[in-house]
Amino acid sequence: MEIVEIIKVVVAGIICWLNFVLIDTYFGLPEKPGVLGAKTIGEKIRDIGGNIHGGYFMGNIVCSPDASAGTLLASIMSYLMGVEGGLIAALLVWIGNRLCADPGYAGTIGALTITAIIYLLSPIIEAKYFIAGMVLAIFTIQGFEHKYASILLGKIAKKMNRGE
Repeated sequence: MEIVEIIKVVVAGIICWLNFVLIDTYFGLPEKPGVLGAKTIGEKIRDIGGNIHGGYFMGNIVCSPDASAGTLLASIMSYLMGVEGGLIAALLVWIGNRLCADPGYAGTIGALTITAIIYLLSPIIEAKYFIAGMVLAIFTIQGFEHKYASILLGKIAKKMNRGE
């Protein structure tokens, strides 16, 4: 892998991270558990020294297709089919939200915004880099260190008046 490709993955990852974290926070994921299971995850993260609001955020994205899922699915579908694929992903995420009894639209908005971003940046950064970037972005929140990720998410939520 060339250095240019690594830079593209990192830049795409930062864009994806900002896309899903800001949208999910704006739509209130840190405020309360919105779907079944999110409360348990939030409380477990609080019990290990994490932030309850960051924990709710993490629980909500595990239990329902929010902007993290929307961003990943739209990246994949944009790679496979172009803009039309991103729009199909947004529709599928919207259907998934309804199946999970999730009243929100964070996942759909996340899919739509990343589809537009990929389209606008496609001359510079192709969609395939957004797939890899989103996997890295999700890993920083869900797979690396729950305690400190939840604290960071809690601070972002507080700045956006969405928790604490």
